[in-house]
Amino acid sequence: MLSSEQIANIRADFPILERIGRGGNPIAYLDSAATAQKPSPVLEAMGQFYLRSNGAVSRGTHLLADESTSAFENARETIAGFFGISDASELVFTKNATEAVNVLAGGLLLANLGENGHEVAAGGYPLRLQPVETMPRAFRITPQDRIIVTKAEHHANLLPWQRLAEVTGAQLSWIEVDSEGRITPEALEVIDEHTAVVAVTHISNVTGAITPVVEVVRRARAAGALVALDTCQSAMHLALNLIDLGVDAACFSSHKMMGPTGVGALWARKEILDYLPPLLLGGSMVASSTTESADFQSAPMKFEAGSQPVAQVVGWAAAIDYIQGIGLSEIAEYERQLTRQMLSGLELYPQLKVLGPASPDAPDRIGAVSFLVDGIHPHDIGQVLDSFDIAVRTGHHCVIPLHKFFGTFASTRASLAVFNTPEEIDRLIAGIGEVLDFFGRK
Repeated sequence: MLSSEQIANIRADFPILERIGRGGNPIAYLDSAATAQKPSPVLEAMGQFYLRSNGAVSRGTHLLADESTSAFENARETIAGFFGISDASELVFTKNATEAVNVLAGGLLLANLGENGHEVAAGGYPLRLQPVETMPRAFRITPQDRIIVTKAEHHANLLPWQRLAEVTGAQLSWIEVDSEGRITPEALEVIDEHTAVVAVTHISNVTGAITPVVEVVRRARAAGALVALDTCQSAMHLALNLIDLGVDAACFSSHKMMGPTGVGALWARKEILDYLPPLLLGGSMVASSTTESADFQSAPMKFEAGSQPVAQVVGWAAAIDYIQGIGLSEIAEYERQLTRQMLSGLELYPQLKVLGPASPDAPDRIGAVSFLVDGIHPHDIGQVLDSFDIAVRTGHHCVIPLHKFFGTFASTRASLAVFNTPEEIDRLIAGIGEVLDFFGRK
């Protein structure tokens, strides 16, 4: 368990936590599920790259080009290793997790446009695609198939699959959740022999509930379906080994794990990356070209068209080094204690309803806690809390279907990171009391 002295040392690495808010107090930042703050080592790594090694990756033979290429590829190795990926060439950098899902779902869409062996032109560019009937079954999406998502999906892991289903004629189906937003074994029975893809979030950004990924994979394997995992809410909070989990693909977000914005990644098994056509076309990903056609590099370059986010990738690797320096198990245990404290404090207010597992002792959740207060709009709650320098998220958190399931359109969410303190949780609980007083709801 991290000591108060260790937490104080961690907080000293985050200069932004000294920022004074509108109410004259240091900001209690409880919005890491939206974007986590960045420690000094991340900022310094990016600054040093620009100061000393900035150059174009894989585009020159001079010193700075060599150094930038080494920094970029070394960071790929660091990031891949953190997620248990033994072959770093399976890790494709994107600008965020949303783009990563689109590269996967859009690649499957393009691959399935070659029905009946016809060439398909997209914007005048010929896509020389295999006939669908010659495709490996794992990549074929037909009108007889299902694409399955959960009721808890962020729009980024929902809309690309909606489009894939719409274009291919496949049926989009839902894994339902229970009254606390959990995915139960019974709900997984929707995964059957007609299932082609199962796309699931590892942890809901609304309820904080952890998906039973191993059971999802077991059922998907029996059905011959691909499993795509959204790790955005789990990567900074739980040990995550993709090979052990058995999924086929996953998306990642740097900025939600104390790295910079502007970079994310897609991981997929080599056989998937080898088969998928690239969604984005341009420089760096071409092996050869003529005025009529082009041949592409192998993964990961095949999917990394254009100039790479080199400084951001370097910063992301620094964030991973920082997390590993603290220890994921230590982070998880400390955040569990804060989550327990938060949920216990919220029980003081009968007007308040937690969306998700509400018991302080719930073992299958993290510290992303969304709630409703009877008769008070979430935006009003957020504004009053902001007047006390407590930063939370308000809105539907890009998960409208789950909010509709809970009978609302928006909620207030407080979410944790390792730099938070018990005192900040106390401020949140007291702040909710102030909200109730302000609106005369006590």
